[in-house]
Amino acid sequence: PVLLIGGLTLAGCSDSDDNTTSPTPPEQEVVVVNGEITSDTTWTNGNQYVIQGALFVRAGATLTIQAGTEIFGDQATTGTLVIDRGAQIVAQGDQNNPIVFTSSAAAGSRARGQWGGLILNGFAPLNIPGGVAEGEGGTGTYGGNDPNDNSGILRYARVEFAGIEFSPDNELNGIAFQGTGAATTCDHLQVKFNQDDGFEWFGGSTACKYLVSSANADDSFDWTDGYQGRGQFWIAQQRGDDADNGMEMDNNGENRDAQPRSAPVIYNVTLVGDPDTNEGTESDDGMVLREGTAGTFRNMIVLGFKETGVSVRDRSQDFVGGILTLQNSITHGNGQGDFEGDGGVFLNDPTNSGANPELGDPYNLASPDFMPSAGGPARSGAVPV
Repeated sequence: PVLLIGGLTLAGCSDSDDNTTSPTPPEQEVVVVNGEITSDTTWTNGNQYVIQGALFVRAGATLTIQAGTEIFGDQATTGTLVIDRGAQIVAQGDQNNPIVFTSSAAAGSRARGQWGGLILNGFAPLNIPGGVAEGEGGTGTYGGNDPNDNSGILRYARVEFAGIEFSPDNELNGIAFQGTGAATTCDHLQVKFNQDDGFEWFGGSTACKYLVSSANADDSFDWTDGYQGRGQFWIAQQRGDDADNGMEMDNNGENRDAQPRSAPVIYNVTLVGDPDTNEGTESDDGMVLREGTAGTFRNMIVLGFKETGVSVRDRSQDFVGGILTLQNSITHGNGQGDFEGDGGVFLNDPTNSGANPELGDPYNLASPDFMPSAGGPARSGAVPV
């Protein structure tokens, strides 16, 4: 089953993976890629590509991927695609022909953590000492002083069954934006069944819209180290077999007031937890804001998490002046309440509501419906008495 949102056709997040890729024409050639890409290269939709080991697109090179292309991460060699600082990926699918990054395992036997994932490194600022970091699992150097750095284009693409564990508690994210800049294009993307976070931003300033995070094992959306981008039209749907928070948002764990402070502007997000135990006992908090993060949040829906809707922790010494705000939002049906800890700072905002947002069928894992009812508070603004 699929869902169309903002022009993006989504795969459901039931435990079957049989329909996650389109049938492959028998005439397609399998092309094995590994090592390095050092000059401009195009992957065409007439071939299938199997990534063996860590494949690095090196500085000065652009990897172009045609709409409808299928790329497989090799499970045996931890296939991973890394875009270096100074390199670019231009992966432009379309509504009817998305680009699919998936596991090399046979359809029907794919699962979380079977390959690495997709990592983009850029020259945008971080707030860690020295301003430069090394990616998890040896995924390259990132960070710098160019907030408008351009790592390329990701559009109409899906990353699934990735997040392989390099070492204990060190898994890769589905798509990692590591110090990527504002000129990087990011829209109409889905990460599904990743072993770690679905999407994560390590500093940088990339704006992303139309993102869907489905059945990922850690956090659906995550940022740290001074992320200052923008986000709009995001959806997360969790499965209780293995899930943490809908959003986990940090500034800097060593210095809560580190600059540039994480302070993204996020609008129009729906975070759906897994409220029952049919799939498992996990799916914790909807929004966890901690370690000094700031942010502007508007038009959020947070429902169905087993613990709390919004949890604010680790307030920094500079946590004043409205640097963290949540307005025009709905929190509902979260097992231990809608606000926790310093989340109470949001309770007095009259624009927020605890009403049922009246979404169509948000907990359906195979064929979800996130559309609010015509007369419900999420769509009309009217709060039922």
